Amino acid sequence: MAKLYFYYSSMNAGKSTSLLQSSYNYQERGMDTLILAPSLDNRYGLEKVTSRIGLEAAALSFSTSDNLLNVIRQQLEGQSLHCVLVDEAQFLTRDQVYQLGEVCDLLNIPVLAYGLRTDFQGEPFEGSKYLLSWADDVTEIKAICYCGRKATMVVRVDEGGNTVTQGMQVHIGGNDTYVSLCRKHFKTRFYDAQKTISLASDKEDDKKAKVSVDVPKGAFG
Repeated sequence: MAKLYFYYSSMNAGKSTSLLQSSYNYQERGMDTLILAPSLDNRYGLEKVTSRIGLEAAALSFSTSDNLLNVIRQQLEGQSLHCVLVDEAQFLTRDQVYQLGEVCDLLNIPVLAYGLRTDFQGEPFEGSKYLLSWADDVTEIKAICYCGRKATMVVRVDEGGNTVTQGMQVHIGGNDTYVSLCRKHFKTRFYDAQKTISLASDKEDDKKAKVSVDVPKGAFG
């Protein structure tokens, strides 16, 4: 029986490179593969997967509204498929993870999904949460923190390199936007930034409160 595999990591661990290598391994043996890539990640253009080291391959773009079981069934009308590979799998919906399981169980095609486990706030992505729950095989691809420990988390930074603690979960970016860290240094960067923002907000509130109660001398005659 075909299996659903989930390969997860933080940023810059080589997920796309690993995906492209796996696809090539199948093709080298005369087998057909289908690479799926979310349309919202257009850093390198649509309809392809590109790795940081320059490797790339054609891909079929999908949106969160697509039924992936139906998409793959349509592809089977014109070609055989021996493996389906999904890039940036954290952007899958719960339903799409279920549909990929159906690809394995009903069509007997293995699915290899690659993605981030958590977002910049340390919270799980929807796709990753259900892949971790439902995949037959879960494997971590390791990245390195600047301290030398294994990087398991990511933080988002602004143009000045300051840690961002609020915002939309999905914000497409690369090394200029995200930094991979171990848990220890994620906590230092993220929660210290939260404290700094909170203190600055408290000081601003105190300043406004003081201004609101200051009454000019002679105001009452």
